[in-house]
Amino acid sequence: MSFGARMLKTGIAVTLSLYICAWLHLSPAVIAAVAAIFAMQPSLYRSWRYFLEQLQTNTLGAAIALLAGMFFSKEPIAIGVICILVIMICLKIKMADTIGLTLVTVVSVMEASGQWDFALNRFLLSLIGIVSAFVINIIFLPPKPREQFTDQFHEVFNQLSLLLRTVISDEMKKKVFREQKQKLSDALRSLSDKYKLLEEEIKNPKRAKFSKTRHVVVYKQMLYALQKGYEVLDTVEEHYFQADRTEETDETYDRHLEKLIKYHEHVLLKFDDKLKKDSSEAAAMEEENDRFMQMASESYSQARDGAFRLFVVAAAMYDYGFQTRRLDRLVEHWDGGEEEKEA
Repeated sequence: MSFGARMLKTGIAVTLSLYICAWLHLSPAVIAAVAAIFAMQPSLYRSWRYFLEQLQTNTLGAAIALLAGMFFSKEPIAIGVICILVIMICLKIKMADTIGLTLVTVVSVMEASGQWDFALNRFLLSLIGIVSAFVINIIFLPPKPREQFTDQFHEVFNQLSLLLRTVISDEMKKKVFREQKQKLSDALRSLSDKYKLLEEEIKNPKRAKFSKTRHVVVYKQMLYALQKGYEVLDTVEEHYFQADRTEETDETYDRHLEKLIKYHEHVLLKFDDKLKKDSSEAAAMEEENDRFMQMASESYSQARDGAFRLFVVAAAMYDYGFQTRRLDRLVEHWDGGEEEKEA
């Protein structure tokens, strides 16, 4: 894991919460620090949502713990039962993400055995930590999911392009190929998480416009096309080299895969507004993809040894080209310039 802005902001939020507690003479300040750690979120939308949800569940948890403390004191069994009750309530109102910090508040309040002033102290400590994290997340290096997604997307595509260009020719050493493929797999999972943050930001009901919401489809298809490219790697590794092939077969598959990658690159350049929008290349690539699949079907019908496996690889490549073609159609109707102005 690399050092990032979120780690730095978590440390600053913890420091800020501790200073506020010292200034207000509230203790134990560790509760505020723990709350700040829990409350640091990867996007502004999640920070705001988490703040509102924690405010509700912490208030509810503190109230339940205060009443339970009056009747059951701080018996361990009573604390455990109340924790279970609070967890059930959080799940029922669909605020599962707040359970951890809410339970910290519940246990802290029940230690006071029903003393309202002690309970208020514990609640304020949690609130200080949450607010500190929220404020730091807004004013200090605020998250930019769109920029993070697009930047990481290009890095992942470059990794994918390198592996696809060498997978049929088998030029890369096995150990290096597997290491790079694992890195690509991890990067794709990370990119999927970035997309979820981006989708939440764009679809935020308080900020979303139709033009922005429509762009979610483009970003989603960009990610989907990458995943289809990765599936080609998996399929080639699983089936291609176990089939009976000729040099002509290797050349045909390698050449078509090179065309697909080049086409994918052109689509992304159009997305970045670096190439003119031209549908002729897309139509030509679609015909080329169909011809390739037709050739694979004819080989399959001949029932040569290993033809079934080659057909599986051809199908994965065809699907990769098909999804890239869909991305091209979306990019053709996507106005990146307008989005830049809105951003």
